[in-house]
Amino acid sequence: MADFYALGELLIDFTPTGKTPAGIPIFEQNPGGAPANVAVQAARLGVSAGFIGKVGQDMFGTFLRDTLVKQNVDVENLHFSNDTATSLAFVQLSESGDRDFSFYRNPGADTQITFDEVNKDALANAKVLCFGSLLLTAEPGRTAVPQIVSYAREHGAITAYDPNWRAPLWPNAEAGIHAMKSLLPLADVVKASDEELEMLTGCTEIEAGAREFFKLGVQAAVITRGAKGCVVCTPKTTLTLNTYDTKVVDTTGSGDSFFGAFLTKLMETGKPVSEINEAELRDAADFANAAGSVCATKKGAIPALADRELIETCRASIPLLKP
Repeated sequence: MADFYALGELLIDFTPTGKTPAGIPIFEQNPGGAPANVAVQAARLGVSAGFIGKVGQDMFGTFLRDTLVKQNVDVENLHFSNDTATSLAFVQLSESGDRDFSFYRNPGADTQITFDEVNKDALANAKVLCFGSLLLTAEPGRTAVPQIVSYAREHGAITAYDPNWRAPLWPNAEAGIHAMKSLLPLADVVKASDEELEMLTGCTEIEAGAREFFKLGVQAAVITRGAKGCVVCTPKTTLTLNTYDTKVVDTTGSGDSFFGAFLTKLMETGKPVSEINEAELRDAADFANAAGSVCATKKGAIPALADRELIETCRASIPLLKP
């Protein structure tokens, strides 16, 4: 069992790596999936981390399980589906390193996890449970996610939610937004982009949007803003932090690296989220900014996640990116 669990999708990111002599694009098979990336980031920081999810009984599922094992992530709660294939995502990168996804997932093995399959002792002893919305695109995941999160929260875990909007995976925007909103009351911490904040709250102003989260019981809202850094809001304070001026190669996994690092720091305080002070929040957010910045200097998601030494080197030697 682990202290830090991530629940959600585990899939293959096929990332562009150039072209053949005939000009045909070449894609590299990389392990991915936002919650899995978060779990690996925590493990890379020395945290006891585990993953809860499902993959297909196929070559990709075996590769993903082996990858997590090699990354020191507990896979007791990673299950195999005999009926559905492992989800695949093809990533296209712009010149600035931003991503566009094409998914092969209908419905995908990741959505087939059930509450009954998960070890309840693991949930009861977890200190952190990070989760996303993408298992809500199909049953039984749609039912299982709130059950799993509620159980962990009732037993004292910090619950941390990344809505992770992926338009191609939903039948329409209305359905996706409704599903994403349904999980907000289960979260102690929410990480969202500017776009996701507006989608979930109708607010374009960060503090106003955060207040809408707080009405639902959220205790900390972390708004990631890419090159503009992040804003951390609690009912007591708002912190705005610049990120680090690293050379961006590929932003795949940077947000997950940020969240894994941020949650690791929160967990290490040993406090409930409501009792974490401003200095601790600022340190966690700055550490997370550095983690995401370092991740963006390399291609892929899991292969690019940084350890503590690289993150602290970034904090000590790389200047902040001025807005």
